[in-house]
Amino acid sequence: MKGGKSKADAAKKAESKLSVKNAPKKTSERAAKKPAAKQAGKDPNKPKRPASAFFVFMEEFRKQYKEKNPNNKSVAVVGKAGGDKWKSLSDAEKAPYVAKAAKRKT
Repeated sequence: MKGGKSKADAAKKAESKLSVKNAPKKTSERAAKKPAAKQAGKDPNKPKRPASAFFVFMEEFRKQYKEKNPNNKSVAVVGKAGGDKWKSLSDAEKAPYVAKAAKRKT
């Protein structure tokens, strides 16, 4: 048969598709290239960064939101509502929170 494909040709194609060309190298070969750099451990006494103006706002907003919606248990809903409220505030309305955040930063 001219142009016909034999079962042997199909089997070879299947094998070539299954063969792994770019197999990951063994761990022993990777380890031989470079020694891993050791990182210094984290200091447990390091002070935390102060909260940004948004987080100062969210502290207050969460209390208000829980009073209005006591049945809501979802953290995501509270965060989403707080983010939308923050975006809608003007610069003058954000000023007290910015001042509190600056005070915490010093």
